[in-house]
Amino acid sequence: MTQNGQPRVVIIGGGTGLPVLLRGLKKYPVDITAIVTVADDGGSSGRLRDELNIPPPGDVRNVLAALSDVEPLIEEMFQHRFKSANELSGHSLGNLILAAMTSITGNFMYAIQEMSRVLNVHGKVLPAANQSVVLHAELEDGHMISGESKIPYSGKRIKRVFLTPENIKPLPEAIHAIQAADLIIIGPGSLYTSILPNLLVPKIGDEVRAAKAKKVYICNLMTQAGETHDFTASDHVKAVYDHLKEPFIDTILVNSEDIPEEIQKRYIEEDAKPVHFDVSNLYDLGLEVIYGEIVSLENGVIRHDTNEVAKILYSLLIDETNRRDNS
Repeated sequence: MTQNGQPRVVIIGGGTGLPVLLRGLKKYPVDITAIVTVADDGGSSGRLRDELNIPPPGDVRNVLAALSDVEPLIEEMFQHRFKSANELSGHSLGNLILAAMTSITGNFMYAIQEMSRVLNVHGKVLPAANQSVVLHAELEDGHMISGESKIPYSGKRIKRVFLTPENIKPLPEAIHAIQAADLIIIGPGSLYTSILPNLLVPKIGDEVRAAKAKKVYICNLMTQAGETHDFTASDHVKAVYDHLKEPFIDTILVNSEDIPEEIQKRYIEEDAKPVHFDVSNLYDLGLEVIYGEIVSLENGVIRHDTNEVAKILYSLLIDETNRRDNS
């Protein structure tokens, strides 16, 4: 708990899943720390990373926007992506601002802190490391791929992912947040390219495993081509355990809602289908399984329902803090 009595929540992830979750959770009286991957090397983020030798700003930008409390036009401007046929093409304004602030301050973390003030961000946004990292994948056939953006396109099953350089240092603020958390939430997000790159940063995974807080895994709704083809819910959890060398998740949140056939058909081209929630295997892993109608189908796109997921997590958080207070 913070001094004002708010429970502390740490959320670990990246990609599109993390901002969706945060938009709902920020409406509750909780102290939020979002730990965000810095392994992205594609698109605008990758270009800025290569040209300026800074951590990729894209995932951080999306999380800042999700936690911001500003006029909609300001957020829209921050997220605006240029479409001109010149050097600006493909860059978002928020990425450029973060890059500029990093150049001015000489520190990516300082840039995030300054933008958090400008955007009136609810909570803290921390990069998993204050430096660029490179994500590598070893495939089951022995081939190696380097680069987060390239990994999903191999067409082969992933055996493991790992980071370089070896001497990556996590931020002390991230370690402290994990140690002080009342609830740690992992996901949703791309398993190998958004979630695991955070947990593989030295000490972050260790601290998550050792933390006293309850750990909740939010399972993806759909499989992802090149990453989790034909994965069940328990396959997701086992992959996390394989990388961190021991079981540590307490609870998994799974969807209990049917996804309409016509929506599923739209995902056939992406080689994606609903994740099968193999509940008996989840129980065999010692997990508490929480079911919820957590699907949003806005514009025919399958996403987690930010408000429903936030409501479930807040209820779980209150139960957990009450249990601790009474023990």
